[in-house]
Amino acid sequence: MSAYAALTRAGYRAYTRDKTTLFFTFAFPLLFLVVFGLIFHGKEVEQSGEPYINYIAPGVLSWGVANAAVFGVGFVLMQWRRDDILRLIRMTPVRLPSVLASRYGLAIAIGVVQTALFVGVAILPWFGLSPAGSWPLVLPVLVLGITAFLALGVIVGSFAKTPEAVAAVANCLMIPMAFLSGSFFPLDAMPDWMQSLAHALPLYYLNDGVSAALTGNGSGGDIAVACGVLAGVAVVLGAVALKTFRWSDKS
Repeated sequence: MSAYAALTRAGYRAYTRDKTTLFFTFAFPLLFLVVFGLIFHGKEVEQSGEPYINYIAPGVLSWGVANAAVFGVGFVLMQWRRDDILRLIRMTPVRLPSVLASRYGLAIAIGVVQTALFVGVAILPWFGLSPAGSWPLVLPVLVLGITAFLALGVIVGSFAKTPEAVAAVANCLMIPMAFLSGSFFPLDAMPDWMQSLAHALPLYYLNDGVSAALTGNGSGGDIAVACGVLAGVAVVLGAVALKTFRWSDKS
């Protein structure tokens, strides 16, 4: 068995055995969908006349997938480094690409399951999401988004030394970004300066690309721009993640 396969298998077993993390990874985004979906059921966004679900569903889905990527790899790398697991792995023939690739494969699988479950709930009559014909294009957007936010999670996990630190740093990054990027609130209703700031955040492009593909509230050009920006962010953050990665807190 290859190092990648062994690490992926071990990661999968550890993930599925942690029932609390498993539950909240999938339930947390659905909780926001249920709350906002029921509150604004049948209502339209005043600025555009679009059903509110067309805004909230892509935004919450994007935030949920990005959040899972950041927290998932951040906590694991911090724990492995604190418990000297990474140091032991380094003493074997296993190389860093295999370690990160195993976490990447798990993150993609989790993101796909999250998306299928989320959309399956959102299309129920109580919420009323109607996927557009371009909905399969959600997958490449989400893959690039997961790649970018996984790299961000590696950076967080490389610097944070405790679970509390991982949670604090990740929340400080993801919660403000969610609101400023329009995940929970339509950007059209925000001040102009906030709308300009949103364009500097990777979650905005993940939201925009998912929205254009899933609801048709955009064009193929919007999806292409979102994919291009997320790919660029993934390259930049990935380079930083590789540069800052630490096998041990003592190094």
